[in-house]
Amino acid sequence: MTSERPLAVVTGASSGIGAASARYLARAGFEVICAARRLDRIEALAKEIDGRAVQCDVTSAEDVAALAAAVGDQLQVLVNNAGGAFGFEPVAEADLDAWRRMFEVNVIAVAAVTKSLLPALIAGRGTIIVMGSTAGQVAYEGGGGYVAAKHGAKAVVDTLRLELWDQPVRVTEIAPGMVQSEGFALTRFGGDQAKADAVYAGVREPLTADDIADIVTYVATRPAHVNLDRITVRPRAQAAQHKVFREQ
Repeated sequence: MTSERPLAVVTGASSGIGAASARYLARAGFEVICAARRLDRIEALAKEIDGRAVQCDVTSAEDVAALAAAVGDQLQVLVNNAGGAFGFEPVAEADLDAWRRMFEVNVIAVAAVTKSLLPALIAGRGTIIVMGSTAGQVAYEGGGGYVAAKHGAKAVVDTLRLELWDQPVRVTEIAPGMVQSEGFALTRFGGDQAKADAVYAGVREPLTADDIADIVTYVATRPAHVNLDRITVRPRAQAAQHKVFREQ
């Protein structure tokens, strides 16, 4: 039986911004396909929000094809949220395997998932939302690989919008600054909890996954003729990438 709800796909839905976005879109009336590698997590989330779970490693061509098959002929919202940062070394000491992983998940996977789901998005007069970062706008020391990858994601968004100018599809990048979400910093620092905690030390109110999910839902529910090209969002305490107020 076909759902009467509009359909959304959220990649990287097992935790953090992805899981929050799935919950918020479901509350807004969408049927949400929760896509991620960790099947147990997305199955629990899908049950909670009356959605569907599709195990998907966005760097796997086979998994992306299976995701497209699960979507079917029409899709109203694609949230390309899967991504990540790995390491914090200067360029002179770069772990090039980590750089390749960052390009694969933050850039190539965005293109692969979008390409695979684009016919359904065109048929569904859909919205493509790419989770970028302020790292895609301003460089900072130690972030070379992630900065380069998120600049690449930004370029994909802007190129895609130009190429779809005559199609009924909207393309938006959401570029968060400091978000204290589950696992991001911990993954970046290879599980070092002390280093992960230091990122947010003294910052009274960093952004949360819910803050970003709220913006995802806002973008997805604008009138069809309204396109928000790019939304840059930071906590009040972060005036710029390098300028963060920390209480002593």
